[in-house]
Amino acid sequence: MNWLNGKPIGSVVYVVFGSVANPVPEQMEELAWGLKGINCYFLWVMSDSMKTKLPNKFVEEISDQGLIVSWCPQLEVLAHESIGCFVSHCGLHSVMEAMSFGVPMVAMPQWVDQQTDGKFVDDVWGNGIRVLQDEKGIVGMNVLQKAIKEIMEGDKGKVIKKNAMKWKELAKEAVDEGGSSDININEFVAKLLSCS
Repeated sequence: MNWLNGKPIGSVVYVVFGSVANPVPEQMEELAWGLKGINCYFLWVMSDSMKTKLPNKFVEEISDQGLIVSWCPQLEVLAHESIGCFVSHCGLHSVMEAMSFGVPMVAMPQWVDQQTDGKFVDDVWGNGIRVLQDEKGIVGMNVLQKAIKEIMEGDKGKVIKKNAMKWKELAKEAVDEGGSSDININEFVAKLLSCS
């Protein structure tokens, strides 16, 4: 968190692919050079096994621009004012957490429900951009860079940020007292109590 504290508001790209995803070396190389090639700070969370797939001397080359860690408190990171974009595999929890904090996303779904989650992020909720794989199943560095730059600097990014904040407010209303989630949980508890 100290590293984030020293960064300007909305200037950091947060990158996480969950605890199960294991991108192939070619994908890791495209991600690495894609992140290095953007004019943004980045925080990249990855397992030790993923680190072995990074290009030689990559960590040293990005030391002024990026930080690679094996774990971080995701909710605290997403809530941090320096975060401007979240590159995610689109696991449902990550999507909901990003929405709860109003963080725009680059959706990079890997499998199963993540494809649907990524489509919703881009096409339905409008709080991010979904990047697509090429015929070899790889998201190229140029595709990644274009999506990140659009969110961080582009006109479409302004709309995406506005939508992300709208969903943040809607999520807050739902869990506040009298909101839809509050009402639903109270009804559920009342139903359980009536059964005993």
